[in-house]
Amino acid sequence: MDLMGMMGKLKETQQKIEDTKKRLDTVLIDEQSADGLLKITVTANRKVKSISIDDSLLEDKEQLEDYLVVTLNKVIEKATSVNERELDAVARMDMPSIPGMDNLFK
Repeated sequence: MDLMGMMGKLKETQQKIEDTKKRLDTVLIDEQSADGLLKITVTANRKVKSISIDDSLLEDKEQLEDYLVVTLNKVIEKATSVNERELDAVARMDMPSIPGMDNLFK
């Protein structure tokens, strides 16, 4: 593949990555505390969409903070996994073969 062809392919890949990022804004990931008192929804781009807190958690600030930290970390971890998997798939599928860079996306 010539240099112009490679540049075109890279530009096409960049567009596919941008399209995938936009699509990931519509992918919702839910997580809840073990007892279901706290529920959080984020996009695969790790933007918080909703938080639902049971009234019983409002009585204990420290408990609520603990619930938020644990549940947010779990849902962000899930979202990051989905995000990375999707973007990695696009990059691998369309990345031109550049000598010495074949292990970049593995």
